[in-house]
Amino acid sequence: MSASTSSPQWMLRKERGNLFWLRVMSTLSVWIGRRPSRVVLYGIALYFVVAASAARKASRNYLDRCLGRRASWLDVYRHVLSFASTIHDRVYLLNDRHDLFDLRTDEEELASMLKRVEQQGAFLLGAHVGSFEVLRSLASAEPWLKLSVAMYPENARRINQTLAAINPKAVQDIIALGHVDSMLRVNQALRDRAVVGILADRAVRADQPLTLPFLGAPAQFATGPFRLAALMKRPVYFMVGLYRGGNRYDVHFELIHDPARDAALAKDAAVREMLTRYVDALERHCRSAPYNWFNFYDFWESDGRAQP
Repeated sequence: MSASTSSPQWMLRKERGNLFWLRVMSTLSVWIGRRPSRVVLYGIALYFVVAASAARKASRNYLDRCLGRRASWLDVYRHVLSFASTIHDRVYLLNDRHDLFDLRTDEEELASMLKRVEQQGAFLLGAHVGSFEVLRSLASAEPWLKLSVAMYPENARRINQTLAAINPKAVQDIIALGHVDSMLRVNQALRDRAVVGILADRAVRADQPLTLPFLGAPAQFATGPFRLAALMKRPVYFMVGLYRGGNRYDVHFELIHDPARDAALAKDAAVREMLTRYVDALERHCRSAPYNWFNFYDFWESDGRAQP
């Protein structure tokens, strides 16, 4: 089958704008600092709202569902501006400038998660919602805590190029899935009491997606990350870092799979239960912070593939 008929939309879109503007903002940020360089974001967001018709349509489609009303032009602009803001902040987070941010988290949630990680490692399954990079800031406060990020090879290749330009050390934390040694590397990271993070909201061609209700309509979700977690028999947390404006991020952790608690479930049942809890958590946080959703394509496409 050709790529146009067999690949999900997010894989067909190379997200060149994301990487291009990340490079631009990286240079500006180093030169003039976070606050002055943020001024440029308003123009960048306006450009994308006007010029990127597909992304604008996808934004309005999502916001209509999430807000429960017809999204306005201002809603779409605010949505894109939030996206641009998190890309801008990524430069500082990857350069360990944690002092620039007001990170807020539930201390009890965090302590519970860290206790489990210290004992046996854990998976953190995030989404393209808010900022996953704020996890690096939290990890920096725990010298013993190691962080690895597993991602699909095409994403890993593009992201590695950008990370190398911002902070070459960050590239060392990337585990590309789909290689012969991928499982071994993930297993070793867990044995070393690391957190293995995966953005789990996008289905891939080789995966076996499940369709679940999400924001009022059926949507396909990848099962690969959940099958990997079930195989490794480690705790699994849903994690999200919600951008709240200015320099504030609210970070949440939610246990969605406890190997001891779910030991009686067959593997497929455990995967479905885990994914259902993940989607429930994702929907709750989207409704609480609707402008943090950064999947700018038709997430509810009927067959998970690009339409002609």
